[in-house]
Amino acid sequence: MTKILIVDDEPRYLRLLEANLRSDGYEVITAADGLQAVETFSSNPVELILMDVMMPNLDGFAACQRIRQFSNVPIIILTAKGEEQDRVRGLDLGADDYLVKPFSATELLARVRAVLRRSQVSKDVVESRFFEHGSLRIDFARAEVWRGTIPVFLSATEYRLLLQFAHNVGSVMSAEDLLTSVWGPEYRNDKEILWVSIARLRQKLEDDAHAPKHIVTRSGLGYLMPPAES
Repeated sequence: MTKILIVDDEPRYLRLLEANLRSDGYEVITAADGLQAVETFSSNPVELILMDVMMPNLDGFAACQRIRQFSNVPIIILTAKGEEQDRVRGLDLGADDYLVKPFSATELLARVRAVLRRSQVSKDVVESRFFEHGSLRIDFARAEVWRGTIPVFLSATEYRLLLQFAHNVGSVMSAEDLLTSVWGPEYRNDKEILWVSIARLRQKLEDDAHAPKHIVTRSGLGYLMPPAES
């Protein structure tokens, strides 16, 4: 059974979210603030986190940032503001999606299913701590990236974009799919932000950014990470 952690300092929302998720067959655990969420998740891993933003002790943004230091678990930010800057900040810190309060049970469950579906990766990637592709090496546990013996420093968004390629080696992913998975559904048509991010990744990861081996363009189709040469 898929386990979900709900983090919210409002008991009413906690009860409502828990009831809706349990009715759809999910196992649920809860936390009342960001600090409790980090501690709970550290000792009791889940498949998805629903994280409120405005909370005491440690807000949702800070909690998301801490969790991203050691886990790539999918996170959906819950915010009552709905302001663009809050959505962008959450996504930049590594959140996978966001929901603006108030939202319907139908919308909640649809977002949960979509994020869980996008986060599914092949079994060998899940069970392995390390990923290697030529000179590229990723340590999933530490969220560290290396190019040969040189550490590569990526932003939260760049790292999540790289993970999409690492988790889908050999598969062509469209620009729309990448934008939706990494930035969120409202960025689905924002091709420029993807082009810029791909270019930044290539500058950091490739020996020759103009002849990439890790992130390759398939004209008219999208991008892929080719199977590593044996």
